[in-house]
Amino acid sequence: MNIVEEVLREHSKAMCDRVVSYVGRNPKRFEQLVAVFLKGPYRVTQRAGWPLSYCVEHNPDLISPHLKKIIKNLETPGLHDSVKRNTVRLLQFIDIPKSLQGAVASACFDFLANPKEPVAVRVFSMSVLANITRKQPALRNELRIIIEDQLPYATAGFMSRARVVLKELKKLPRV
Repeated sequence: MNIVEEVLREHSKAMCDRVVSYVGRNPKRFEQLVAVFLKGPYRVTQRAGWPLSYCVEHNPDLISPHLKKIIKNLETPGLHDSVKRNTVRLLQFIDIPKSLQGAVASACFDFLANPKEPVAVRVFSMSVLANITRKQPALRNELRIIIEDQLPYATAGFMSRARVVLKELKKLPRV
């Protein structure tokens, strides 16, 4: 399968499923998908992000050799919302190495605190940060404050995830 041709053919769940099925647990094929995602052009990157996040959801170990590049890509100015959304979505499904937690937490706090970011990016960022706070308890209070500050203006989707995350934060041992 030529991944670029496949993602350009159509933007649909069927395309996503075909690419995810093609990649499977194969690290070489996953590497091809990552290369397509990072290289562009914009339309290819945008469409490759969807199957990329599903591949990681089903096989989280595939992302390990590419994680630094994927996280570094989040720093790209003018990044399309779908690239941010799918990158942060895939980060929910992995155990982020300690050496990369600072960069991920910084990006996710920026996304979460920015009301101009799409709700999905903010909600996935909230989940990633909740996962990081299990290992970095000092961040819990900051996460709680940012979430609570946004609740009066939040969408239903944001409020739903916020309730789950805030409940989880309360259950964690105090620092």
